[in-house]
Amino acid sequence: MMSYQPPPQEKLFYTGIHLEKRIRKSHPLRGINDVIDFEFIYKEVKDKYGSNGNVSVPPPVILKLMLLLVFYNVRSERELMDTLPERIDWLWFLGYDLDTEIPNHSVLSKARKRWGAETFKVFFERIVWQCVEAGLVDGSKIFVDSSLIDADASNNSVVDTHSLKRHLNKSYKELEKRLEDQEVCIGEEMGSKGDVNKRYISTTDPDAAIVRQGAGRAKLSYKTHRAVDSAHEIITATEVTAGDVNEAHRMTELMDAHQDNTLHKAETVVADSKYGTIENFLSCYDRAVSAHIPDLKKAQENRHIKEGIYSEDKFTYDSQTDTYLCPSGVSLKQRSVHDSRQSMDYAASKKECGKCELKPQCTRNKSGRTVKRHFRQDELDYMRMMSRASSAKTNIKTRQHLMERSFARGKRYGYDRSRWRGLWRVQIQEYLTAAIQKIQALVRYAKGPARMAMTGAIMDMIKTRVSPVIDFFIKVKSGLSFIKNMQQKGSTVVV
Repeated sequence: MMSYQPPPQEKLFYTGIHLEKRIRKSHPLRGINDVIDFEFIYKEVKDKYGSNGNVSVPPPVILKLMLLLVFYNVRSERELMDTLPERIDWLWFLGYDLDTEIPNHSVLSKARKRWGAETFKVFFERIVWQCVEAGLVDGSKIFVDSSLIDADASNNSVVDTHSLKRHLNKSYKELEKRLEDQEVCIGEEMGSKGDVNKRYISTTDPDAAIVRQGAGRAKLSYKTHRAVDSAHEIITATEVTAGDVNEAHRMTELMDAHQDNTLHKAETVVADSKYGTIENFLSCYDRAVSAHIPDLKKAQENRHIKEGIYSEDKFTYDSQTDTYLCPSGVSLKQRSVHDSRQSMDYAASKKECGKCELKPQCTRNKSGRTVKRHFRQDELDYMRMMSRASSAKTNIKTRQHLMERSFARGKRYGYDRSRWRGLWRVQIQEYLTAAIQKIQALVRYAKGPARMAMTGAIMDMIKTRVSPVIDFFIKVKSGLSFIKNMQQKGSTVVV
């Protein structure tokens, strides 16, 4: 009979243990620790704490905890803190010892609320600038796209506000009035909401929007908008909106943010057809930027061609007479002006269109064919011509794979679903996710110690003093080149 063997005695005391020696040289956290200086956060949050008392958890530790949460895709702050004592690599990364008291998980949610999204935006921008310093950003060409992520809210939380109003009207008229006042405020702030989202709202995450992607089920979603530099696929600008916001309306903001964050003006912007609007083409023209974007109008005209309808290319404009000549040789004269849309309508008489033999190939409208001309049609035509160049076609093909990689890498860190509720919190998640993706590039490509060479104060000075000067010379140089190219093409230039 085997005698009872007592379990081995656990060691009660640990001496001479150095966590530094326990972390392998190739550990990913060691790479992050080598390239990022977290001490800057003291300056950014010093005004967010009172003067009395001590800060229980140092701000750099809080920021590192946030990175751990996203980098390892831990489900919750509670799980992160529960797991922390078991992970010596995490303890080492935080600067903790084996016997260091682990803070309560609530410090992270309190810090997010206290710091706000702006603090994490500063962190994101510092990493962008560090990538610039390391030579990982070219700055001349950016790719722009958006991607939907699921909100952290169930579709069951969505209520029909119309039905709710009818119910409340029976006994809570005063409350109904308050709800209507609140609805007006929301409508003013979030004017991009579609008809569905004006009627339906999530009670747990009101900032999220109901979006149907393809033939799938409608979901509560947010939308991430990114600008990615072409050199090493560095995310230089990012923004999060409700899921139903039109991505075309965010392109110029991303271009401006790219320039602010990198001090490089984009000379070429590449995007898909969703961004091929009149406003975006003209905005690129005003900025002397080449727009390698499929023309949204051209796609619409292609559908008309398939239906046997003439495209507007069949109508020739005569600037001397300010008329269009249709395929049958009839002149279309200016009939109306739309100041709000900055366009004019050209049409022949109803009688002339009615007796034309080519009408079945021209229009289905009983009143005849109308051709619209923008106030800045010459500039618009030039930008559309540039979008059909061979270099543009190559960049457009590249864009699809490049942007898909950028968003796919974000999904490694759980960024296919929002971790928290509320737009500003999801923006924090995006800043952290994008920062981690850039840090990985720094670890991979930066040679030698890649710590930030400039303090935040110096960096701010450069952005506020040097950037406008650089921007001025860039605009002059690119603008002159742009005008010269247009004149060579025989286009009208409005200076």
